[in-house]
Amino acid sequence: MTTRTYDYEVAVRAEATLGEGPTWDAATGRLLWLDILGARIHTYDPATDHRTVRVTDQHIGAAKPRTGGGLVLNLRDGVALLDPDDTFTWLHHEPVPGRRANDAAVAPDGSLWAGTMRYDEAPGGGTLTRFTPDAPPETVLDDVAVSNGTGWSPDTRSLYYIDSPTRRVDIFDFEAGRATNRRPFVEIEEGAGFPDGLTVDADGCVWVALWDGGAVRRYTPAGELDRVINLPTPRVTACAFGGTDLTDLYITTATVGLNSPHPVAGSLLVVPGAGKGSAQPSFAG
Repeated sequence: MTTRTYDYEVAVRAEATLGEGPTWDAATGRLLWLDILGARIHTYDPATDHRTVRVTDQHIGAAKPRTGGGLVLNLRDGVALLDPDDTFTWLHHEPVPGRRANDAAVAPDGSLWAGTMRYDEAPGGGTLTRFTPDAPPETVLDDVAVSNGTGWSPDTRSLYYIDSPTRRVDIFDFEAGRATNRRPFVEIEEGAGFPDGLTVDADGCVWVALWDGGAVRRYTPAGELDRVINLPTPRVTACAFGGTDLTDLYITTATVGLNSPHPVAGSLLVVPGAGKGSAQPSFAG
């Protein structure tokens, strides 16, 4: 395991209740990130330091770029499309009392894999569902607790997925838009926190944010831990590579449930030169 010390910077100082979902939008050169419980979509341009905040009508789990511009949104009551002119359209509207949206990711084929969970985190209350612009949604998993990090290997043959209370990152075989043969990839030991969001780099290594673990870990394709980024706040939620060369690792954090102050809790952090990410697909709709 690499013992190098990683220096983080505060990209955007904030007090997000539940910062999440960092996503690099290559078309605009901006980083998208969210405050799920604050119902806010943030954008950050590292070249100009320009920032915007958009308040949504309900809790939001993910916001991802679309191929034609605008965003696809994983919202409390379903998945929606936001056009560049701010036109809002439900792609799938399915309110479920006590349930909200959580993390989501765009697959290599341009489909959105969107997770849900119950507010009380009850086992079996969440789902992972595949959305395309022109077909009914397809439930991939219907018995998860806290659907979280989702990502694909560079060769698109493997899917990584986290249901946080299991303390595992699981791996599936992936072909023709289908995930099969689920099995454990790595397990997070007791006392190290819970796996939350993830991203896969250009080398096929999996970076995992640790909720209540105050760290981001990198695992090789063989499941071996080889790098750790320690951070000064426990509730680390997600990570993604950004910047024009995709070498800067952006990390979201949360303030929810903290009993003592942490100076950077709720902020967007960045570790310059942490590795090399892969370009992420946009939603094909």
